[in-house]
Amino acid sequence: MAQKDNIILIGMPGAGKSTLGIVLAKIMNYDFMDADLVIQNQCDKTLQKLIDACGPEGFIEVENQILSDIQASKSIIATGGSAVYSDEAMRHLAEIGTVVYLQISYDELVSRLHDLQERGVVLKGGIGMSLRELYDERKPLYEQYAEITIDVNDLSITAAARKVADALK
Repeated sequence: MAQKDNIILIGMPGAGKSTLGIVLAKIMNYDFMDADLVIQNQCDKTLQKLIDACGPEGFIEVENQILSDIQASKSIIATGGSAVYSDEAMRHLAEIGTVVYLQISYDELVSRLHDLQERGVVLKGGIGMSLRELYDERKPLYEQYAEITIDVNDLSITAAARKVADALK
């Protein structure tokens, strides 16, 4: 049985999972793993090229497989925003760590995100899917899997990382 000594960050694209994760890893003396980069390295393609090649459902299958195989210890793991579409992967991540949802409001999301296409964001509803639809679709999934929810609206990355670290004590 794997030790449950990792911190798994989930949340919308732009919530700060990767950036905050690096700062949190320094605060807690943990390693840092960006799941999106693991996927890119294993597939030798950018996320957007993978989504273009496989389609949203195919990408979710690839992401599910890779996330389900992650083995780590004392690591901050920043997942892609679409990780919550994969129940198998989320169950595995919850077994090896504490799942922390970095919650941001829709208005904050709009101010942080500029181009979804460049970020390699999975739009299950297709290219025409609006940011609002994406937010409304994913929010209940983040809430379902979260063990700890941290509101990071209007916080600097460092302040948000400290808030997460304090919540984990």
